[in-house]
Amino acid sequence: MSELTLFLIRMAFLAILWIFVLSAISVIRSDMFGARVPEAARGAAAKQSERKPRRPRRGAPTHLLVVEGDNAGTRAELADAPLLIGRGSDAAIKLDDDYVSTRHARVAASGDEWFVEDLGSTNGTYVGSVRITQPTTIAVGVQVRVGKTILELRK
Repeated sequence: MSELTLFLIRMAFLAILWIFVLSAISVIRSDMFGARVPEAARGAAAKQSERKPRRPRRGAPTHLLVVEGDNAGTRAELADAPLLIGRGSDAAIKLDDDYVSTRHARVAASGDEWFVEDLGSTNGTYVGSVRITQPTTIAVGVQVRVGKTILELRK
């Protein structure tokens, strides 16, 4: 093999190695500090939060409550939906649980129904004892397990 070919192979290997190292650092950074939110999205979220919250209908759930786990008693109002659950600083319910991802699950409404959705977490999200893989309807009192933490919709 010529010296030029050997040099080009070494440089290509070095470039691939650096790409791998930088992508690994990026994944670690996003897991530790969460994803960056662009300024445009922050402005849209601020405008959305300025809207007048609608009154829930009678008998509808009003909040999501942590019933078991290290953060028992923590609650988030459903008027602020969609609610992010995880270890990240942007989570509506921030959990101190080693088995919870930074952005683990989301609770959102569609009409009068409430759904929980797993956001690609490592340990999964469970409704009752069933691991969910797609958005799943939940009702008042149904237990949602995220890591070692159990949450419920409440009135």
